[in-house]
Formats: sequence, structure tokens, C-alpha cells
Amino acid sequence: MGQPTHAQNWWRSAVIYQVYVRSFADGDGDGTGDLAGVRAKLPYLAELGVDALWFNPWYLSPMKDGGYDVADYRVIDPAFGTLAEAEKLIAEAKELGIRTLVDIVPNHVSDQHPWFRAALAAGPERELFHFRPGRGDHGELPPNDWPSQFAGSAEPVWTRLPDGTWYLHLFTPEQPDLNWAHPAVRQEHEEILRFWFERGVAGVRIDSAALLAKDPDLPDFVEGRDPHPYVDRDELHDIYRSWRTVADAYDGIFVGEVWLPDTERFARYLRPDELHTAFNFSFLSCPWDAGRLRTSIDETLAEHAPVGAPATWVLCNHDVTRTVTRYGRADTGFDFATKAFGTPTDLALGTRRARAAALLSLALPGAVYLYQGEELGLPEAEIPRDRIQDPMHFRSGGTDPGRDGCRVPLPWTADAPYAGFGGEPWLPQPSGWSAYAADLQAADPGSMLSLYRAALTIRPEFGDGPLTWLPAPEGVLAFARPGREGRLLCVVNLADAPTDLPAHSRLLLGSGPLDPQGRLPKDTAVWLRG
Repeated sequence: MGQPTHAQNWWRSAVIYQVYVRSFADGDGDGTGDLAGVRAKLPYLAELGVDALWFNPWYLSPMKDGGYDVADYRVIDPAFGTLAEAEKLIAEAKELGIRTLVDIVPNHVSDQHPWFRAALAAGPERELFHFRPGRGDHGELPPNDWPSQFAGSAEPVWTRLPDGTWYLHLFTPEQPDLNWAHPAVRQEHEEILRFWFERGVAGVRIDSAALLAKDPDLPDFVEGRDPHPYVDRDELHDIYRSWRTVADAYDGIFVGEVWLPDTERFARYLRPDELHTAFNFSFLSCPWDAGRLRTSIDETLAEHAPVGAPATWVLCNHDVTRTVTRYGRADTGFDFATKAFGTPTDLALGTRRARAAALLSLALPGAVYLYQGEELGLPEAEIPRDRIQDPMHFRSGGTDPGRDGCRVPLPWTADAPYAGFGGEPWLPQPSGWSAYAADLQAADPGSMLSLYRAALTIRPEFGDGPLTWLPAPEGVLAFARPGREGRLLCVVNLADAPTDLPAHSRLLLGSGPLDPQGRLPKDTAVWLRG
């Protein structure tokens, strides 16, 4: 068997753009983003220079959790378009050299899914979920005390039906968990994978990939118990080995959403016969601190090395605070537990740091995921309380602002209604949103969009080579990577004072200007040719 070609290994160093369809572009003017809107913006995405698009769920859904409550995987939600449009989008993107990844949510389905509706009628489909009698003298207590994935232990993960039985949902009651010990569940998902691979998708992102398997006894939760009753259970690996066989038949790839603190167990998902890649959440949540960032980078590369898998790098996604806002706060890390209304932010500082972070992440070995709007430098929006839609807000009792602030519809055209998004957006755009419009930024060589376009043009020169740290003052990150035409350097200054640049032949790109003495200012990054 010959060595894999560069085309087959595209995913190892790809830049993958995350499309949250509902907020990307509205093609029919109803205020909700749709596939027609995405198709119209494909030239923009091609000019940006991305290799692939990852679409958040676009399937038929009641939208109780932003589409992560799927009623039918083979039907596009009418709010977004039709299956025929999805097929056109996949094909048109491919003609521009852009691959497509879809999102699969295997832990649960919508309560409107045909299986669950039949289960509610006491049909044999109950075996496909986790139905149990309650505890207590009259079955009035939940079958166990597992904590919710949304709002902590205060929120129950069981809902009681009129007949007295309870069903499990680690997320909302509208998202019943599937029973992955049942062969029909496994068979259905493998058929779903084939369905989308046959329509030309290049890969699949797996939501909540470490939660599928449950202890069949459904015991009470005990902190520190090993194995965990529903996180990272060994049964998962057999599921993903079966999935890998399906993907290999189509040259498809997987990226798993795997939140695990144990790096050795994390790496198991990336063995050659399981998932191709997994999201790197330690880098995403890391504060703007040189030592912490270097540790995150080193640990990420080290945990991927034994299984030969590429790392992934991401600064933001549809669930977390936008980068320019987070980096402008006193606490520059990210933790769901610390989200709060009214947190002060210095957007100028956050934007300067986000520009530097973009060059840092794009210079690292591996793949990069770019969330829509990050290339425009969009800040987190504070949504009026009466317009919030995210269930995370409501299930927290109103204390958590939720995730809607990073999901506000994009600004495309500065002088158009609703900044060119389309109709009146499903989430309100803040005042001044048009200042971030793509058309303004495309004409400004100093804009965030221009920085990303330039970086993505240069990035292929870094190739697939390893990272070597260079001597640098405290607070400065400096590393070299072998490029296609000699060594390339990345230097990021997180210290309080400007720093001298290492010896180099040419400055390729900077997140900001050098100072008058040719030094790198604080919160600034450069790419150099060695």
C-alpha cells in the first residue's frame, strides 16, 4: 500500500471554517440564515482561503437547543432550505476547493424524533432510550442523581411521564438520550454516516463524543468513581472503530468533541482505527498568558504524538465567549461557570490580543478551526434579557447569559439594512454592528479580515513540520517551523515591554506595526522568514 497523498491528508493541516447557518447569511429575507445565504457567500469563503466548512446541525429540528435536538437526520430543516440545496452547496463548495463537514449528535435526539414519539406511546422503541421506574414509595423520585450537562446538579436529568416512568436526558428534557447498548441505535447512525458521505461530505464532527455509553445499572453519581457512569466509558471505542470503517470507505474524516482532563485517555480516541482528530479545549480556554499558552501547546502536541494524530487549534466556537471580548477582560480564560452579565471588557485591548492570537494559532502544527465572524473581529454581544433564546440561560435560573452573544447574525454590508444579513435577524444586532461589516473590512488593509486573508495565504508555507521553541525573554513566545522555502518563525509578545526580534531575513506578516526601533510591541505577533 502506498503512502497517503497530500489530498488524502488535507485534514492534518486544514483551516476549517465553522458555519452556524442560522446566523451566517439570510438568503430569503425571513431573518434566519439559510443555505441560500451560504451559497451566495461561497466566493467570500474561497477568497478568505479556508479549506473546509463545518456546518452546525442543519437538520429538521424544533430548535429547542439550536438544532442539537435532531428530529430527522435525512431532512434539512425548512428554515434553512432543502436536501437538494444542501447537495448543491456541497457540490458548489467542492468546485471552489472547499470541503464540507456535517455535525452528528449521537448522544440524543429530539423529543419529536419518530423513535421517541413511538416510545412515549409505550411502544418497543422505549428500548432505544433510557426509561426507568422512579425511586421512593410511589416512584416519585428520579432513578438516579446524575447532574445536568447544562446547569449543574441543581437541574434534573430525568423527566417523569404520566404513566409514572422516567426518561434520561443529560441535556434538556427535549433531548432524550439514546441507548447505545441497543444494536438498532448503532445501525441507524452508521446508515446516517453513509447517507451524508454519499452526498459528498468530507467529514463529520461528533457532538459530545465522550457521553454516548452509559453504565447499564445507571448508578448514582459518585465524584471520582472510575469508570464514570456516562463519560469516557470503554464501550465508546468499539462504537468509533465501527464508524471508522464506514468513514474509510469514503475517505471521510472525523473530529470529535471530547472534553477530557486525562490526556492519556483523550489520546485513545485518536488511535489509527478510531477518530482522526479531536477538538483541543485546553487551548481554547487558556488565558492570555505566555507560560500557560506554552504549556497548553506543549501538552497538546505531546498527547497527540503517541498516536500520530494532528492537533487542532481553536480560539472560539458557537458555545464560548468571542475572542476579542474574552481577551479584553481581567480574566482572559474561559469557563462556563464564570459567565456573567455585565462583565467589563476593553475591546481595543481584546482586539489587539485577538489579532496576535490569530497568528499564533495559525502558525502551530495541525488543523485550525475558525468560527464565523472571528475573521471580522466581532465582539460578544450582550443580548437583552427578553430576547435571549439559549436554554442554558433559562436552565441556570437566569444567571447565565447563555451562548446567544456569540451567535448574533453576521454583518456583511455596512450601508444595508441589518448590516446586509437579510431580514430582521432572529437575534438582535447591537448598535454599531455595521462597523464590522465584511465589505468595509475588505477595503481596509489594516482590518481583521485583511489580516486573516493574508495569514491564510501564507500559512501553507509552514507545511507539516514540527515546532521548535527558540530562546526568548520572559513573556515572549518564539518558535520555528521548517517551511517550504526555509525556516519560518513566529514570535508573540505577551510581556509588558517591547522585545527585539530574532535574526531573520524578512518580515512576512504582523498583527500590528513594530515600534520605531523595530521592536515587537506587547500583545503583538509576527511571522518571519529565518
